[in-house]
Amino acid sequence: MADEPMLKHFRYNHLPPYLQETSKPIHDLAVDIVNRLPASAERTAGLRKLLEAKDCFVRATLDGG
Repeated sequence: MADEPMLKHFRYNHLPPYLQETSKPIHDLAVDIVNRLPASAERTAGLRKLLEAKDCFVRATLDGG
């Protein structure tokens, strides 16, 4: 896996199982992006936006959908 500091924000093992179900697919997508695309400002910006989306999805799960 490529070295990308942003990936640490996509970790999900510390979450309870029901939140892991929401977070894991986003983590997997982030890893795939890092492995497929060259490092660049645009990749970092995309990962940042994906992280924002992941946070929204986790909050939606916490709110019950």
